[in-house]
Amino acid sequence: MSYDVIVVGGSFAGLSAAMQLARARLRILLIDAGKPRNRFASASHGFLGQDGVAPDRIMREGVRQLCAYRNAQFLRGSASEACVIDGGFRLRLEDGGASQCRRLVLATGVRDELPDIPGLQERWGHSVVHCPYCHGYEIADQTLGVLATHRASARQATLLADWGPTTYFTQGHFEPDEEAKARMRARGIRIERSPLVAVLGDGDRIHAVQLADGRTLPINVLFTTSRTHMNSPLAEQLGCAFDQGHLGPYIRVDDNKLTSVPGVYAAGDAASPVYNATLAAASGVLAGQGAHQSLAW
Repeated sequence: MSYDVIVVGGSFAGLSAAMQLARARLRILLIDAGKPRNRFASASHGFLGQDGVAPDRIMREGVRQLCAYRNAQFLRGSASEACVIDGGFRLRLEDGGASQCRRLVLATGVRDELPDIPGLQERWGHSVVHCPYCHGYEIADQTLGVLATHRASARQATLLADWGPTTYFTQGHFEPDEEAKARMRARGIRIERSPLVAVLGDGDRIHAVQLADGRTLPINVLFTTSRTHMNSPLAEQLGCAFDQGHLGPYIRVDDNKLTSVPGVYAAGDAASPVYNATLAAASGVLAGQGAHQSLAW
């Protein structure tokens, strides 16, 4: 099948791009594998008009609204290969199918790699979280911890004190500098230098953490940041340029979300060093409009 634009990835960025393209009356296909990065979270917070709504519910409603446009199609599947052809691009699906398009929008997201600490992975999105703006209000005034994974972790701990009493775990590698220490002392943040080696709790809840020196500390919610990896090989296959963020690589785009490959646009977490639902949706709008305008011009 041949389309004007194919959008790969059906979370907030991909759906936002597809909606712009559908409204531009282009023949589009949205392909989604059904495994969004936000699937571990029970609710989306700070997203205008959707505060407290489950991400899956938001996306299902987005697909329903998109498919009301007769020129838009939705396909549940995974695109495994992409290549440049004369006049556009060819995508091959894992089920063996193939489609072609004149423009391509990659909203494929990223995959999180958490520190290898027992009890951490199974609580991701519940009592192990990454963003105080996404989760902070709901867990306010509990005993909080920050598991350092990079130099900016100390800044996260400094912010987090506005939501509750905070302990910063350096893990022996991310000692704050003197200026950061002064800020943390002023905000009542405890600095713990014995590495955190296990997360203790029941189900998806935490009640304490185990330290390398044998102590346990009461902690209710642990903030950390993951290393991120591309969730799809398509951008690399097409030859897109990447930039390196402090958490991992992301696809290089211009202000219109055009990648280094003509005709290929990228949006959402795969194309940004900053992760936020509202920003992902906004970048999808820009990518969709950019793809349309490139065809019109």
